[in-house]
Amino acid sequence: MRNALSLAAVILACSFLAKAGTLSNREVLVLFNSASPESIRLAEVYQQARAIPKNQIIGMNMPLKADITRAEYEDSIAKPLRKAFDEKGWWKRQRDSQGLLLPTENRIRAIVLMRGVPLRIQPTPPKPEEVSKPPVDPADPIAPRDEASVDSELAMFGVESLPAKGVLKNAFYESTKPLSETNFPFFVLTARIDSPTYATSKRMIIDAVETENHGLWGRAYVDIANKFPEGDLWLNKVISQNSGVGIPTVTDRFNDTLPKKYPMTEAAIYYGWYDGNVSGPFLNTTFMFRPGAVAVHLHSFSADQLTDPHKNWCAPLLVRGAAATVGNVYEPYLHLTHHFDIMHDRLLKGWSFSEAAWASMPVTSWQGVALGDPLYRPFLHLDGTGDKRAEDRNFRAIRAAMRQWPEEARERRKKLADAAAHLKSGDIAESLALEYMELKDSKNARLWLAKAKEFHTTKKDKLRQDIQLIAIERTSKNNEAAISGLRNAKMEYGNLPEIEALSGWLDILDPPPPPVADPTKLPK
Repeated sequence: MRNALSLAAVILACSFLAKAGTLSNREVLVLFNSASPESIRLAEVYQQARAIPKNQIIGMNMPLKADITRAEYEDSIAKPLRKAFDEKGWWKRQRDSQGLLLPTENRIRAIVLMRGVPLRIQPTPPKPEEVSKPPVDPADPIAPRDEASVDSELAMFGVESLPAKGVLKNAFYESTKPLSETNFPFFVLTARIDSPTYATSKRMIIDAVETENHGLWGRAYVDIANKFPEGDLWLNKVISQNSGVGIPTVTDRFNDTLPKKYPMTEAAIYYGWYDGNVSGPFLNTTFMFRPGAVAVHLHSFSADQLTDPHKNWCAPLLVRGAAATVGNVYEPYLHLTHHFDIMHDRLLKGWSFSEAAWASMPVTSWQGVALGDPLYRPFLHLDGTGDKRAEDRNFRAIRAAMRQWPEEARERRKKLADAAAHLKSGDIAESLALEYMELKDSKNARLWLAKAKEFHTTKKDKLRQDIQLIAIERTSKNNEAAISGLRNAKMEYGNLPEIEALSGWLDILDPPPPPVADPTKLPK
């Protein structure tokens, strides 16, 4: 059962982690709010699931609220935590040439914050004498700001007397080596097990540990909304990275985000932007990610709150089954958010979630949060190892073909075509269609979308093939054919909830006429 962790499975997972040269369970501190019974229980679940040493689970009496002042952060979290590190001998600190007291050795590499630990440090109100000062320099809007996520502030908590305003450079940003192979004792990874409910938070832990036994397999969905070139570039790199390792990726390149109730199935990976609140496929009440999924939507306030499953993005994605996501608690500015391409690259290389997330973040003492088990390594088994499950067979086959023929695309596609026909696999046929779509080979894309529709057994999957055929027409500016395809699909799929996605595209391509004006209400 998914809700039961066997001792043998836990020991196996943790021992494998320790051997892999990345973050170890013995380098993790579990931090909970001792004023919250749920926070205490969740810390115990995580400590047992990851076999964290019992002396590395610590509670502090923190405010029972998401937003705290900077003074409350210092008094209830930072100062007590420094005291604990001193007393337990977890670090050694000394002053540098500038007089800063900072760690020179540190046995704790990561801190995982449990649900119940405050989320945001509020901006400090201006002093009376500051109110009359000139307005903020528009060329440097970051410098005067001191609001931040608790998590980001804790990354450098061992260095005392740092300025609260502005940002601090993340020395681990863009690292090509795991943290254990770097000499950054002043920096700790942070991640948070948090969500709208205790049950969801507990499930995030269980899914991460269990997924590592077999690996994360399934489809990726990438929604490029064409907002800003930098963010679009990150998403295009994610698509390319997936292609290189054989992860089939459904890509939407239209300016509008994925339409409401889009038929997203077998979703293991999701990257998208830029809606303020959860939308698209995730408004379907039956939608759930594959267990262990990594799902991220870029928005300035994606982690503004973690209690309402219908607002922002981080909370809704986790409630819908994701095990890991990242987000922002206040406006971060695009270049100071998690760079998705770096994070995804490190995850595919087998890094832990917290290391991948922090390698993608340029700064600390800012707005980012990483939500998920810091030790979680979703792509531990891209080499074909791990427990073999029937539900992963097709996706493992696609990956195996890429490993076998990485430079021989024609031979690889031939083998996959044979496998799709032999197994009557809609997943494999669709993977070929997606590859041809990325190559802009419409002829072969159409052929394999038709095959995929034939082989898929559910209406939702069949509908997605039709939507992708319509996307080819829409991309080619053949709106008449696209509109005809949308109308035909609406008739074919009847009462399927996912046909709302068709209505969304119809409203864009063939908007209804404006309502007729009521002559009795016209201005006189």
